[in-house]
Amino acid sequence: MKKIAIISLAILSIIIVGIFFITGRYLNQEQEIGTTKVGILYNGEVDDKGWGQSHYEGINKSANDLNFEIIYKENVPYDESCMEVMENMINEGCEVIICNSFNYGEWIVKVAEKYPDVVFLHATGTETSDNITTYFGRIYQMRYLSGVLAGLQTESNEIGYVAAFPISEVNRGINAFTIGVKSVNPDATVHVIWTESWTDYNMNRQGAEILVDECGVDIIAMHCDSVAPLDVAEEKGVWSIGYNMDNSSLYPNSFLTAPVWNWSAFYTPQIEKYMQGRYYSESYWLGSESGLIELAPLTANVKPGIANVVSEKKAMLDAGTYDVFYGPVVDNEGNIRIPEGENMPDEVMLNSFDWYVEGVKIYEE
Repeated sequence: MKKIAIISLAILSIIIVGIFFITGRYLNQEQEIGTTKVGILYNGEVDDKGWGQSHYEGINKSANDLNFEIIYKENVPYDESCMEVMENMINEGCEVIICNSFNYGEWIVKVAEKYPDVVFLHATGTETSDNITTYFGRIYQMRYLSGVLAGLQTESNEIGYVAAFPISEVNRGINAFTIGVKSVNPDATVHVIWTESWTDYNMNRQGAEILVDECGVDIIAMHCDSVAPLDVAEEKGVWSIGYNMDNSSLYPNSFLTAPVWNWSAFYTPQIEKYMQGRYYSESYWLGSESGLIELAPLTANVKPGIANVVSEKKAMLDAGTYDVFYGPVVDNEGNIRIPEGENMPDEVMLNSFDWYVEGVKIYEE
């Protein structure tokens, strides 16, 4: 019995020492957290009411939650000069560098090789390494939900979509939106116009005006980072579906909802892992269940009853019981692209989505 008691006392002592060790470790960690610096490069401005501002608000919320310092620079060009911006931030003590645009990829790789102890987080990027993590959200799921809303809201059955570039990211959004529209309104058409710019106000405004004046749309959706389409909708008396942020307060007469980003849902756990020495490189493409992507609250402009339908569809996405691109899916030339009972692979959705579903009509002058 005496031997057992001695062993028990020894085990208890180890546990107590372990508790003090762990407690001390996390106390030290809290002290280190206050000195952590994070640098972030924006391709636009932090008050753009869109993509840039969504990142700005997200990283600042994370900073408040975790107590780290932020250094940032706006309007960083997509050329070799962005490497100097990153290196200056590193020289100022930044241990984590965030770049909020795909177009920085070539330069991130070069800087990351030079500074292997610095962590790089690349939004919408595709190339990872030991110290580069890429991340994005399945925003097409929220576009699908906004398409369901648009299909039930439209009176003309003509819906407009202002789009920046015909790349996979934009194409899957257009297609998901249109699948949502057609699921509740088979007679509707989605008119897409290319503006060849994410941020140019005049080009995106002109595209929205053409959709209203020439295509007769009564709803304008968008995949650009300018609020120009929202301005046009408010001025011309048609409905709007935004992107990036909830701008309903700015457009009380026209705004319906928007697929939006909650970037703190990604930044907080990732930076916390770095602070705790648990960082590892990965490529993230997070869905409805993650909290990274959301549909802005439906406004009073939305017809009665639509909210219930959208809520039911959202619950299916959250539970993983519905896949937007589940066959059969037919393209706008009548070809079966996804056979019945099959899913579209993520690799194809991400990198080679170069066709449009039934119901999409590309504007041609």
